[in-house]
Amino acid sequence: MLTKRDELKDRVEVQKHALLKKLAELRADTRMDAINARDQVKAKLDELEGYLKAGWDKVSAETQAKLHEWLHNKSGEGPNKN
Repeated sequence: MLTKRDELKDRVEVQKHALLKKLAELRADTRMDAINARDQVKAKLDELEGYLKAGWDKVSAETQAKLHEWLHNKSGEGPNKN
């Protein structure tokens, strides 16, 4: 049975991989809106890295709350979500 932390970790990993894929797609696009979207995605990934710098084993309740908020904040996905 998955714990709440395991479930959170799985959800974060899915979102992280989706953002990494989006970042790779945006790197090939030189339009200004793509550059802005790329910066947003990179900022969202950097934010995640900051939360997890000590590793999943050291994630506090406060950090878990921040990770839940990070998951619900869709601003890093960029403008073209077709």
